[in-house]
Amino acid sequence: MPTFVYMTRCDGCGHCVDICPSDIMHIDKVNRRAYNIEPNMCWECYSCVKACPMNAIDVRGYADFAPLGHSVRVRRDEEKGVIAWRIIFRNGKKDWDLLAPITTKPWGTGIPNLKEVAAPSKEQRDSQLLFNEPKYIRFDEGGLRSVEDTGAKFKVGVYY
Repeated sequence: MPTFVYMTRCDGCGHCVDICPSDIMHIDKVNRRAYNIEPNMCWECYSCVKACPMNAIDVRGYADFAPLGHSVRVRRDEEKGVIAWRIIFRNGKKDWDLLAPITTKPWGTGIPNLKEVAAPSKEQRDSQLLFNEPKYIRFDEGGLRSVEDTGAKFKVGVYY
């Protein structure tokens, strides 16, 4: 399902516009708030949801993890290194927090200046990996991060 923006939470920063791969997130010129101009064309990658510093963008989850009539809020906690997907059921009483580790670089630091990077060796060019793949997906830092690495403690429905 496509994303949608809560206009009262959006501050018009444009992070969602910058990161949207299908170029459907735009800033309203009158209200200076983001909106999805073509919901049917949404790729459902949720990049805009994860990038929004104001938690102004919501999604509709899939039936395999959330029942009909629910709402999904996504909270990105940079300090703990996790993304929490909070699912609130339609009765409003029961909710879940699904945790996932953040495996990306902080906002604005992920793209290297390729002029300053050494050219790939013949071994790298012949490899199945993409250019600098282990380095930029943090395999060089001891493997993929897990939720336990962040120090988050699990409790039913809540994370600390």
